[in-house]
Amino acid sequence: MRLVLASASPRRLDLLKRIGVTPDAIIPADIDESPVKGELPAPHAARLAAEKAAAVREGKPGALILAADTVVAVGRRILPKTETEAEARHALSLLSGRRHRVHSAVTLIDAAGVARHRLSTSIVTFKRLSDAELNAYLATGEWRGKAGGYAIQGHAEALVRAMSGSHSGVVGLPLYETRALLRAAGYPLG
Repeated sequence: MRLVLASASPRRLDLLKRIGVTPDAIIPADIDESPVKGELPAPHAARLAAEKAAAVREGKPGALILAADTVVAVGRRILPKTETEAEARHALSLLSGRRHRVHSAVTLIDAAGVARHRLSTSIVTFKRLSDAELNAYLATGEWRGKAGGYAIQGHAEALVRAMSGSHSGVVGLPLYETRALLRAAGYPLG
């Protein structure tokens, strides 16, 4: 049974290895990840995971296609994957001292072409960040390309005051949900 990971994320690959899964192929999906006007964070994550899986499935009949998307949200606002230090500073300033939600959606298209979906929502609370702490975190460069401007598995973990939910989901792939989808599709797991 061939498994294709529809992501170039090294974090997702590492997370899969934690549950003994090594994809047969890694094919990143090339889709527009912009939110649709009025789209809420959780449905946005779910839509992107489904679209990524569908885009990669073309020409891969019989393979299992695994795709995921992670969205950091403050209320109804979707925080972007930060590409500049100014974007990261803005996102982290917004998260400072506040609770926010991290929605991590997973889609698995099985060998028969049936898509199954799961969503993990975690609540993360950052400590109130001083200017020195914010500047020190920005200096790490970890924020580049990260939803909400941080990587919980790195230096930002020390800035998290509390978390409820799936740590692996906040990293980018909720392992409980992913394992359940793979088992339901008949993928051999230990």
